[in-house]
Amino acid sequence: MIRVAILGAGIGREHLDGYRLLPTRFQVAALVDLDTARAQAVVGADPIRIEADIDAVLADPAIDLIDVCLPPHLHLPISLKALAAGKHVICEKPLVASLADADRLLGAARDAGKRVTPVFQYRYGPAMAQLRALTAAGLTGRAYAASLETHWMRGPAYYAVPWRGTWAGENGGAVLGHAIHNHDLMMMVLGPVKRLSAFTATRVNAIQTEDCAAISFEMESGALATSSITLGAATDTSRIRFCFEGLTAESGSAPYAPATGAWRFTAREPYQQARIDEVLADVTPGLTGFAGFLQATADALEGDATQAVSAEDGRRSIELVTAIYSAARSGQAITLPLGPEAPLYAGWVPAT
Repeated sequence: MIRVAILGAGIGREHLDGYRLLPTRFQVAALVDLDTARAQAVVGADPIRIEADIDAVLADPAIDLIDVCLPPHLHLPISLKALAAGKHVICEKPLVASLADADRLLGAARDAGKRVTPVFQYRYGPAMAQLRALTAAGLTGRAYAASLETHWMRGPAYYAVPWRGTWAGENGGAVLGHAIHNHDLMMMVLGPVKRLSAFTATRVNAIQTEDCAAISFEMESGALATSSITLGAATDTSRIRFCFEGLTAESGSAPYAPATGAWRFTAREPYQQARIDEVLADVTPGLTGFAGFLQATADALEGDATQAVSAEDGRRSIELVTAIYSAARSGQAITLPLGPEAPLYAGWVPAT
């Protein structure tokens, strides 16, 4: 049994719901929030200790795992403190605010002999299980192209929270905080990015950070992809389309969990559709969203990291953000991978 302390009762509420679906794998021992009344409302009747002091749970030898659900600027310092206290770490996105911080965090995890797991719950759902099965059956073939849409509505009420929309509080805008999940799915399916070009703009809200972006990717495989991002849509919509040699995979439009809804898999050659449908009929979807993510994390902590998100996956997401901001500011295509010599390696937050 893995004993957990959740830090933050905001998105931590959804994490707790995921843990509740895995009662034989996890025990949530504590929920930490400065607003203890909010934390108590999240916990309800569950026998979970409410704390206002992070250090109290870090010092508790019975806690195995710290789940960081705090504002982005706290992710690195709290994750480092948790590792130093001998705890495994789950950390909400974005993992950190620079490649330098990512390398520092990964080094601390190696030194501590503990696991750092970035939160990418979009990976877990029936659509990804179906796509893996179709690939294993040899029905996808080479990837040709993909398109991603992260078209959400965010207005003044959303940015009434003081740290939102600021470089100091969020460390970035829609590229970092909203599209990062779709970009992770893209790389999970298509592999590493070789080169990208990007435009970013602040057009919708009176904020410091970007709320619109258009990005083009060339993957190492040769596949091409585009990502369209805005916080000025009329509704919240996420949409993904992968075009393969053998079929096209299209998501629905659910904004927060595109891999959990029904996808359409259409054969390029109509005679192959029956075989595709046959494979899909045999797929067991498994747990979705946070529950699927946490199940894979528990498996990894017990020795099977096959389906888990790795710390390196988190670094890869931060590398991509670094490249996007670099491309948008320089007006040049950026080649990956990036190392310490990259212009924004130490951080993309503008100097004030």
